[in-house]
Amino acid sequence: MQDLFDTVAKDTTPEAPRPLADRIRPRTLEEVIGQDQVLGPEGPLGAMLASGSLSSLILWGPPGVGKTTIARLLADRTDLTFVQISAIFSGVPELKKVFDAAKLRRSQGRGTLLFVDEIHRFNKAQQDSFLPHMEDGTILLVGATTENPSFELNAAVLSRSQVIVLTRLTLADLERLAQRAEHEVGRPLPLTPEAREALLEMADGDGRALLNLVEQVMAWKLDRPLDVKALGQRLTRRAAKYDKSGDEHYNLISALHKSVRGSDPDAALYWFGRMLEGGEDPRYLARRITRMAVEDIGLADPEAQTHCLHAWETYERLGSPEGELALAQALVYLALAPKSNAGYVAYKMARDLARKTGSEPPPKHILNAPTKMMKEQGYGAGYAYDHDAEDAFSGQNYFPEGVKRPVLYQPVERGFERELKKRVEWFAKLREKRGG
Repeated sequence: MQDLFDTVAKDTTPEAPRPLADRIRPRTLEEVIGQDQVLGPEGPLGAMLASGSLSSLILWGPPGVGKTTIARLLADRTDLTFVQISAIFSGVPELKKVFDAAKLRRSQGRGTLLFVDEIHRFNKAQQDSFLPHMEDGTILLVGATTENPSFELNAAVLSRSQVIVLTRLTLADLERLAQRAEHEVGRPLPLTPEAREALLEMADGDGRALLNLVEQVMAWKLDRPLDVKALGQRLTRRAAKYDKSGDEHYNLISALHKSVRGSDPDAALYWFGRMLEGGEDPRYLARRITRMAVEDIGLADPEAQTHCLHAWETYERLGSPEGELALAQALVYLALAPKSNAGYVAYKMARDLARKTGSEPPPKHILNAPTKMMKEQGYGAGYAYDHDAEDAFSGQNYFPEGVKRPVLYQPVERGFERELKKRVEWFAKLREKRGG
């Protein structure tokens, strides 16, 4: 009797409300939005499925682009048991249970697709534990990561997997997702066209974030559509994806540096703003900006380095946000300055030559001879004091006797280095004339 009561009670209990993101989760791979480059007929996953041969995979992409959904649908398409774990909450005991269950399943003729979320969180030993089970077919591994796999995953795991790059959703993709949500809810979003576009931009390419925003908006009781201002008052713009110690940090500083090198002040200011909005330390940016002056401008504009140091000092005295303007102005100066990496290239060549010839002594004629014995050994003999020579240039050799004179510094025909190039060439002619 009690069993019957329990059954009746279970049948009459109302189902808990499901989040919108779960209710409209794609049921087939064809319904996945925004990843046609990998799921289409010419894409890597599309080609694998067409050939009936699915390998272990690493799904690399930002949050909210469908990594979990794709893994689950791949299991359905290939008739594999879907098992999901998170590297954040799983350790060696949990992994052992998963592998043992997969072995039992395999002995019964059924395969396992093991989906590991945040796989980069596992250490080397934990990642290595997957290898024998991948090799003998016990599991088909599908790992998901937001970090660059080449930096975060073991080479052995990567060599047995194919990395699939998933991209952030475009505004068009997000619009399709919003329309799907409206169809599920049964009514349109109560927003003006401008506010609707603002809502899509708030999601910042993250489909899950968009659906959460849509669910919030749909829950409001409104008598008229909201405009952009009213929407902004009710919703906080989602923080841009930025990890100061992860891929986004290095991606954005690379974009900033290359924009300066490419003489594009507008792009440089944009990436500078992106990093500041993401919470980057302005002191880190000041150091990197100064590095740009040294590495990419060098002696083509000797004032560039000084300008950066002054901007850095101004930031230290003013702090944020006023001091950030000085750094922004330094960026504009660098972007528009003449560019030369001649000094940087010469420096690296000199270090390389030094490593190869590190034991060669200087020529004796440029060595000091403070003792009688050193004079007798020839130290300082034949040294020509340049100030006594014509044009204050003796043309003597200053490289080790066993090292052929190299050409390291080759100034460019830009900015102040144009003048330095003339001097280099002039001294080279004098050196040849005087037999140095």
